[in-house]
Amino acid sequence: MPSVIDTHAHLDELPDPDTAIKEAQDGNVLAIVAVGQDIFSNQKTLEMAGRHPGFVFPAIGYHPWRLNPDHDDETLAYIDENLKHCVALGEVGLDYKAKTKKKIQKAIFQEILAIAKRHDKPVIVHCRYVHETAHRMVKEAGLEKVIFHWYSGALDLIPLIAADGYYMSATPALLYNPYHAKAIAAVPLSNLLLETDTPVQYQELAARPVHVQVTLQETARVKGIPAEEIAAHTTRNARACFGLEGL
Repeated sequence: MPSVIDTHAHLDELPDPDTAIKEAQDGNVLAIVAVGQDIFSNQKTLEMAGRHPGFVFPAIGYHPWRLNPDHDDETLAYIDENLKHCVALGEVGLDYKAKTKKKIQKAIFQEILAIAKRHDKPVIVHCRYVHETAHRMVKEAGLEKVIFHWYSGALDLIPLIAADGYYMSATPALLYNPYHAKAIAAVPLSNLLLETDTPVQYQELAARPVHVQVTLQETARVKGIPAEEIAAHTTRNARACFGLEGL
């Protein structure tokens, strides 16, 4: 199996993260970018990365599903204070199916982008049904490194995202989702990352980081390119994006 990097996993949601990490190491996974969603999740993610240095790399964030006016200031302050220990800020973004009003989501996202810019960190973006707005906002914030996680936006937006040097990631949803497959087929290799979004359930597959190998094989299938070539490109991209050159 070629060596690959899982660029998006919620390790804090697994009942047995240490077992899943060992399983990934045995499955030729070079590294995992572990993402947070709120203060509790961020704390667990940082703690896990501390126990697995050089393999689990933390990103802390504030997911649009987790926004809570009682905790907004505290969460943003926590991110600002601890981002120096992380390879990225995420998972953050917009979700127009979420219960929080769009105006509030955009205001929080704007503050988060300012924090990322201040710390010069990549941003891992969740943007369900709102890819164009998210793309415009990250550009206006002057961010150089952005990951549109589990890309499922408009096909005509892909070349614009790619032209800005931003990344789009593939997931095991390629097993059954024709639209995701069509989108990933259109993403240039220079802008492509692989992930699992562990612990998402993809029909029969309950994702764990080792299943980034499934993402690899399915990406190779939809792009008609050998898996070894996909692995080489996406691993190089992940190293450059997250500053993992030592791997």
